[in-house]
Amino acid sequence: QVQLTQSGGGLVQAGGSLRLACTASAPGRTFSRYSVGWFRQAPGKERTFVGATSWTNDNIVYADSVKGRFTISRSDAQDTVYLQMDNLKPEDTALYYCAAKSEYVNLDIAGLYSNWGQGTQVTVSA
Repeated sequence: QVQLTQSGGGLVQAGGSLRLACTASAPGRTFSRYSVGWFRQAPGKERTFVGATSWTNDNIVYADSVKGRFTISRSDAQDTVYLQMDNLKPEDTALYYCAAKSEYVNLDIAGLYSNWGQGTQVTVSA
């Protein structure tokens, strides 16, 4: 099991930036061997894929809705994965979750992740 703690988020005006962090606690495990995904859930809507980084070959994928605006990076030395969000839009408003798994495929499927952060709110005002 991996425990994930999220930080960052908050309220920002449209066009602004925020950075979310997802820090892992994995006693006896190597976080660099985990793929990490970011998902979001707006009120009354289903949880959707934002982006993910695979632990193998540095594969990073994004949802079309955030491509070119969001950037995922990771620091295995700090056991942390970041989601840098630029040029934010009101439709980006949601509760954001990070998740981790040991597999490196099907990164966009929430149901295949077994470890989840607590969620952090991002609100973008018009």
